[in-house]
Amino acid sequence: MKNLDDLLSEGVSGRRVLVRADLNVPLDGETITDDGRVRASLPTIRKLTEAGAQVVVTAHLGRPKGEPDPQFSLAPVARRLGELLGSEVALAGDLVGESAKSTVGGLADGQVAVLENVRFDARETSKDDAEREALAAELAALVGDGAAFVSDGFGVVHRKQASVFDVARKLPNYAGGLVLTEVEVLRTLTGEPKRPYVVVLGGSKVSDKLGVIKALLPKVDKLVIGGGMAYTFLAAQGHGVGTSLLQEDQIDNTKQLLADAGDKLVLPVDLVAADRFAADAERRVVDADAIPSDLMGLDIGPRSSELFAQVLSSASTVFWNGPVGVFEFPAFAEGTKAVAQSIIDGDAFSVVGGGDSAAAVRTLGLSEDGFSHISTGGGASLEFLEGKDLPGVAVLEGGA
Repeated sequence: MKNLDDLLSEGVSGRRVLVRADLNVPLDGETITDDGRVRASLPTIRKLTEAGAQVVVTAHLGRPKGEPDPQFSLAPVARRLGELLGSEVALAGDLVGESAKSTVGGLADGQVAVLENVRFDARETSKDDAEREALAAELAALVGDGAAFVSDGFGVVHRKQASVFDVARKLPNYAGGLVLTEVEVLRTLTGEPKRPYVVVLGGSKVSDKLGVIKALLPKVDKLVIGGGMAYTFLAAQGHGVGTSLLQEDQIDNTKQLLADAGDKLVLPVDLVAADRFAADAERRVVDADAIPSDLMGLDIGPRSSELFAQVLSSASTVFWNGPVGVFEFPAFAEGTKAVAQSIIDGDAFSVVGGGDSAAAVRTLGLSEDGFSHISTGGGASLEFLEGKDLPGVAVLEGGA
């Protein structure tokens, strides 16, 4: 696939470049609580502006229902992007309407504009190819003749959406630095990773990770399970899990995974439980096979942290996706912090699989430099490891 350096070598001064970024940040009102994805978009945008391009950014935020919704406006993101770039970033009031046309038309070389949330237009996520293609055509027309498209939102490349897939077929397309790095790193994991290869999977639901677990089991040396999904595994072993998160419809699938995994699977041996899901709930450490019926597990326990750390200490390659406890509550964040710190303390090539794991690293005040790579795309990285085709990557490779 052609990349950003190829585009820069062709020359971008005076040209418009449409950049699909991943700016889907968590918000508290209009306050961004984690600007990691905005920061990750900076290198590509800076290279383009320094080379004299007129940069038009398209991105989504949250899950609006295909129509404008003020709570999902990209206004806070545009402000933060401007602060980080050290220059004003214009925000169009719409996606391809009159505001977008006047905003883009007013750009000077080296300036940046952000179009309003691409998911305010229902065609962005439509299953109808013609509807998506129509929106992509309008986006291409917006930036005009001589424009180029840079795909730099790895967190959305697993989606066949207008601003990710279809527009790449309408304009000369290039992989941004972020997408290129992500693909190269993940190909290291799907190729011949240095062994022992240890994967840590957390998060809430077994159903979300079923495919990737099946795909990874033949390839890994150890698969460590934590988070809410662990309770379905414990239930499949015949243990009571109290009021913990449980997917009863996945117990049979989980029993099969346990049978297939043999000694590769590592489960918690103790847990931190509480009588309610609350930050101020009283903590109680219990054995994983003896959870009281009136308690729910909210974190792995100290012996589990030691066990997981022991497994990770021998690893040469580590992939981690999903917190192993409710890290948003300080009382139930110790397990996730211990797992992260064990990876940092080790010598392994380590990849954090985006999403809540990346947020946990920042929320818990851990050094991002302690990991070899922190992905910006949780879902995309999992689908890549599962072996699925990612439409937003395939189109850049000319395979779509």
